[in-house]
Amino acid sequence: MPLGERGGWERSESRYCGVETDFSDDVPSLLSFNISTGGFDYVLAPLMNPSYRPSLMEGKGSETQVLPVSGSDLVLAPSQWSSHVVGKVSSWIDLDSEDEVLRMDSETTLKQEIAWATHLSLQACLLPTPKGTSCANYARCVNQILQGLTTLQLWLRVPLVKSDGDSTNATSEGLTDSWELWNSFRLLCEHDSKLSVALDVMSTLPSETSLGRWMGESVRAAIISTDSFLTNARGYPCLSKRHQKLVAGFFDHAAQVVVSGKPIHNLPKASDSKTEGTQRHPLRSYLDYVAYLFQKMEPLPEQERIELGYRDFLQAPLQPLMDNLEAQTYETFERDSTKYIQYQRAVAKALVDRVPDEKASELTTVLMVVGAGRGPLVRASLQAAEETNRKLKVYAVEKNPNAVVTLHNLVKLEGWEGIVTIISCDMRFWNASEKADILVSELLGSFGDNELSPECLDGAQRFLKPDGISIPSSYTSFIQPVTATKLYNDVKAHKDLAHFETPYVVKLHSVAKLAPSQSVFTFTHPNFSTKANNQRYKKLHFNLPSDGGSALVHGFAGYFDSVLYKDVHLGIEPTTATPNMFSWFPIFFPLRKPVEVHPDSPLEVHFWRCCGSSKVWYEWSVSSPTPTPMHNTNGRSYWVGL
Repeated sequence: MPLGERGGWERSESRYCGVETDFSDDVPSLLSFNISTGGFDYVLAPLMNPSYRPSLMEGKGSETQVLPVSGSDLVLAPSQWSSHVVGKVSSWIDLDSEDEVLRMDSETTLKQEIAWATHLSLQACLLPTPKGTSCANYARCVNQILQGLTTLQLWLRVPLVKSDGDSTNATSEGLTDSWELWNSFRLLCEHDSKLSVALDVMSTLPSETSLGRWMGESVRAAIISTDSFLTNARGYPCLSKRHQKLVAGFFDHAAQVVVSGKPIHNLPKASDSKTEGTQRHPLRSYLDYVAYLFQKMEPLPEQERIELGYRDFLQAPLQPLMDNLEAQTYETFERDSTKYIQYQRAVAKALVDRVPDEKASELTTVLMVVGAGRGPLVRASLQAAEETNRKLKVYAVEKNPNAVVTLHNLVKLEGWEGIVTIISCDMRFWNASEKADILVSELLGSFGDNELSPECLDGAQRFLKPDGISIPSSYTSFIQPVTATKLYNDVKAHKDLAHFETPYVVKLHSVAKLAPSQSVFTFTHPNFSTKANNQRYKKLHFNLPSDGGSALVHGFAGYFDSVLYKDVHLGIEPTTATPNMFSWFPIFFPLRKPVEVHPDSPLEVHFWRCCGSSKVWYEWSVSSPTPTPMHNTNGRSYWVGL
């Protein structure tokens, strides 16, 4: 039965817990014992008798031989095979062995077992850990298999190890960083989305930074051995604080826990009469502890639940100049009360600076909202005026004729006719009858300038007084390198160049942030310079933390931070993000070919903001440690129309 049904986690794949079992030729009993009695959701079970070797069958009338599988497909209903069994490929196989007989046996067995798993309609199969440092032939064979699969997922078993220079937690094969093993295997398999990883969690864990890398990888399962558990004061199994934090991270990233091994805790005998006479599963106390950890997870906040469907979902950025927004889009943005509270604070401070108290009753401030939409900034500005006892005259400039209808109704409804004038026009082409003291706009995109705020405000500032105030007064974009396997695979699925040269708005979730973000482009308003130019170029160097190990960079997460007025700011850059604000998800710039980066070699990145007569676009590339092609040259795949 699932680990829990609460707090927004009830739809997560991580609510299922499996148990690793030995080979059994009586699968119904295996399921009955582990699922009905034990309470686990599925078994991770070998499909083939471990003593089977194809070479031993040769010459023994092989055409009449039956494969020693765990039983006929008829012993379970198809839905039971699919829901309650994850196949486990024979652990003895070694496709990179020097021994040719073993190598050939391994290849034959692997293909036979996957074919049988496909026949049973299993959802997933666990592949054994590669035996040595080289896994090229194993990966070649798996890649061949992957080409023919439609629904079956393959999980590569990888031990979770990363030694810090010494050999204490390296494996017997001399493996010092298992991420390197996974990375080479997945690259040899062409980054196939049907290949995931199942991590063997050991009793000692690598550094936090090293573990963080896995949150951007396609981890489907965490296999926790019973000897990784500690013992609590009552004699029951428990996990260390670091293990608990890791398991919570896996739950949050839809990875499932699988309990493995023999019971090593001598539990107190239950005196409850209800349990007498019934056999208790020897691993039940481990499952109960995993369920306890799952149920201890903080419930998801309401906004997070609303946004669950947007996690790691790629969306094309808005084109607010070329396209008119729809009512539903306005509705979403207008619900973000935090944003408008910040704008109201900024306008209030600007009004107080503009008009001293003694002149508050006689001076009227002219405020223009450029890109007024359906009026939330008009409302915020009028509330700021009321709060500060300042007189205000408002011009609401909006190019979308549909939003203008709503604006007229709002003005009538609120009785603002004597204060608010509605202008149905593109701000860049309007000729104002008077100049403004304050210019207010909300033209920022996820990357700050990516919805053409600089171009719009440069066009609108001609009707701002020389000492006038722009809200926002400045904004800066930021990027940071990320591992984002899911996002990369989703872009790759389009099988064309254009999608790799398009930045996407995305609620980042299954992403590993590999280094702190750095600033890219800054724009300041008003900008009365005669040499004003909105083209930009920036070269950035990122260094990975030395204790984290190598990582694969799939692209860059982009953010912005803006100064609305003086100390009032608004932004989504992770270290300074405005709390409880949801109008903007980050932006993601993909790389056509992911770049492997080591802690001792910096990542050198180049970003350009290019301007043409009718469009603005970004170009980006990596020059070190390995050069990538230039992305989006001349805006061939993505641009924002002027």
